[in-house]
Amino acid sequence: MNRIFKIVLLLCIWGCSSKSFDSKEELWEYIRNEDHDYLQTKSVNGYDFSLLYKPTDLLVDQELGDDKGSNKVEDLRTKYRKYLYFTLSMSKDNKELLSVTPKNRQEFGSMVNELAFGMGKKVHLLSPKKDTLELLDYVYPRMYGMSRNTSMLFVYPRDEKFLNEDYLSVVIGDLGTYTGEVKFKVPTKLLKNEPTINFK
Repeated sequence: MNRIFKIVLLLCIWGCSSKSFDSKEELWEYIRNEDHDYLQTKSVNGYDFSLLYKPTDLLVDQELGDDKGSNKVEDLRTKYRKYLYFTLSMSKDNKELLSVTPKNRQEFGSMVNELAFGMGKKVHLLSPKKDTLELLDYVYPRMYGMSRNTSMLFVYPRDEKFLNEDYLSVVIGDLGTYTGEVKFKVPTKLLKNEPTINFK
């Protein structure tokens, strides 16, 4: 009986452990595969929404540059592991929102203002009990019609109380797109056992 218990325990540990990849390209390929749930997509009223959880090591790799020393890697992991990073992309007909949604100059100005300064009131990360995890920051790079979508990065604290839930919900309010609220359910096991890069 002891032997069977040990085998089951080892299988559980192996199944719950995070995957490691030899390059950022391999990691990107893995998380962009919707079968793994790091990327989720929805189409509502002609608009396409995608939510991608960005693992810590992608931020680490971005800052590392050519310096792959183990001390630097661990320092950066400690720095970035305190937070959760989500990339939200929205489009219609493969164009960014500002190119297709506003009907006049006033609506255009209003949407620019909302995208640049008001998304903290439009995008929420919630527990199943409807507790809200505070947004720390978000980044909205203006692409001036040169991109196929409106994409922004949202940063939240890695709060253990929230991670103890089975899932978290990312809720996007209507941005004048007449889509109503768009909701994504993110299993917390993905955030606790996120894939890594095997830095050499």
